Amino acid sequence: MTELTGGQIVAQALKKYGVKYVAGIPGHGIWSLTDAFLQEGSEIPFIQVFHEQSAVHMADGYYRVTGQPMAAVTSIGAGASNTVIGMATAYTDSTSTILITGGPPTHMRGHGLLQELERFTANDFPKVAEAVSKRHWVAQRVDELPFIMQRLFSAMKTGRPGPVHLEIPMDVQAEAADVEIHELHERLPIGAAHPDPMAIEAAVEVLTTAHRPVLVAGGGAITAGASGEILRLAEHWRVPVVTTWNGKGAFPEDHELFAGSVGQTGTPTGNAIAASADVVIAVGCRFTDWSASSYAKGVSFSIPDSRLIHIDVDPQEIGKNYPATVGIAADAKVTVEQIADALPKARPDRSAYEAELSERNAAWEAQLSERRDSDRFPFTCQRPLGALRKVLPRDAIIVAGSGNTQGAVKQTFPVYEPRTHLTSGGFSSMGWAVPAAIGAKLGAPDRTVVCVLGDGDFLMTAQEIGLCVTNDIPVVFVVQDNSGFMSIRGGQRKQTNRHIGTEFNRPDGTPYSPDFKALGEAFGLVSFRVESDAELEETLRKAVALEEPVLVSVPTSRDAAGPWVPGWWDFPIPAYAQEGQEEYRAYRGTEQHL
Repeated sequence: MTELTGGQIVAQALKKYGVKYVAGIPGHGIWSLTDAFLQEGSEIPFIQVFHEQSAVHMADGYYRVTGQPMAAVTSIGAGASNTVIGMATAYTDSTSTILITGGPPTHMRGHGLLQELERFTANDFPKVAEAVSKRHWVAQRVDELPFIMQRLFSAMKTGRPGPVHLEIPMDVQAEAADVEIHELHERLPIGAAHPDPMAIEAAVEVLTTAHRPVLVAGGGAITAGASGEILRLAEHWRVPVVTTWNGKGAFPEDHELFAGSVGQTGTPTGNAIAASADVVIAVGCRFTDWSASSYAKGVSFSIPDSRLIHIDVDPQEIGKNYPATVGIAADAKVTVEQIADALPKARPDRSAYEAELSERNAAWEAQLSERRDSDRFPFTCQRPLGALRKVLPRDAIIVAGSGNTQGAVKQTFPVYEPRTHLTSGGFSSMGWAVPAAIGAKLGAPDRTVVCVLGDGDFLMTAQEIGLCVTNDIPVVFVVQDNSGFMSIRGGQRKQTNRHIGTEFNRPDGTPYSPDFKALGEAFGLVSFRVESDAELEETLRKAVALEEPVLVSVPTSRDAAGPWVPGWWDFPIPAYAQEGQEEYRAYRGTEQHL
């Protein structure tokens, strides 16, 4: 037993349990904890961000690359509240992130302490955090912190991943007790959750009768490390593979059985193959509306009549949006491996099906090349992505911002390995990409990391590029400058043929953009502005080769700037807007999720 303060207990536990970095802003509500990071035995590198939101996004990006948690710490009140969007993003996308916030001293709760939320209930912030956390704790005593810390790591490392939150009152951080920090390996289960053998038999029975099977790889497939098993199953049973937003990278996109992505901004091939499948094998996929084209039958999926084999570590996802012929609540890697082992050894002949897939992929490539290989200037959203793919190594990590860039990367930029494509999928948070890319580079210092995002997204957390200078983190930022929130504008135009609040304009109506090259230089980054199609690829090649923090400003057309929309998305049209009502009602009438 050793006498340690609450701050020392938390810091030593984080270090002992493998946390390599802590990010945040050390406001007054967390001083006793952050000071402990300077104490012998609990030293962890501390990265000072410029906004608390970014600390959580950075930890999120770090986890998506490494599969290991990073911690974010903030003060009480405003600092803690600034983390909510980061936690919500991690919670929606099932990424393990640690948030530790300060809290009012236990003897001051409810008295209107500086930055305390207390008009409804004393110290109300934990209720805010509860909605965006897998689990959360409020420490009441110093001597319970070792128990809380091992429970916190248990919650993150078992079952479905997710962010956790711990609030530590200021007095609990400062006071001391005789404690022992637990051995984490003694507090965690060993191995993965195996499927019931009867479930494997049922899945194999369905698969052996399939003529047009398709496998849907979701983010859970990457989290479980199931990419190798998916490849083996696909090759043996000749199953085309499609991916969701966060499943991109679970299957090599230059493989003959890769069919593209599914959903509103999926690919024509991916949607057509998935919608016409007689058996759908979903691996770590929760069927969000984006990935399922709002469940309109025949657009991305047709379940039923397609039979569904649904594999997910979280049983509540099975049957939530589609009925499952076989639902398997177990680890994806183990389950896919056992299904592959149990299938007949002889390969089925799917030559006609594979020929159809090849023809559809060729047609999509021809369509894609119109924008990806275009020499127009300002650029299409796809053109810089094609050039970037040419200059990046195969294992480079691309971090995609939300909006048009997010969809364009999904469709246009092929990736070949898991954890090389990162995006804020289910929550699609603007402002996520910049700090997440920095976290990704911390997690993979020997890999090239490029962050591609629109100017609207970039401006939400642009200040964090300074961290690349203050911490010597060489990330390349490619800012697609089209003077506005063009993805939102496009949606508004489709809905009502007009738009509001989406263009960055001067009073005379001409487009407005900051000088992003000058902004990058002001923060200390090597910066470029591409002035023509002829210099695009060489500029990107130079930026990547520098191995320094770099910003590249890429003028992008406001029109023809986004991804194709081969799927559907259910956003209702106002009653006073007559155009499109009939089409909307027709699609909505086919939705299968209910």
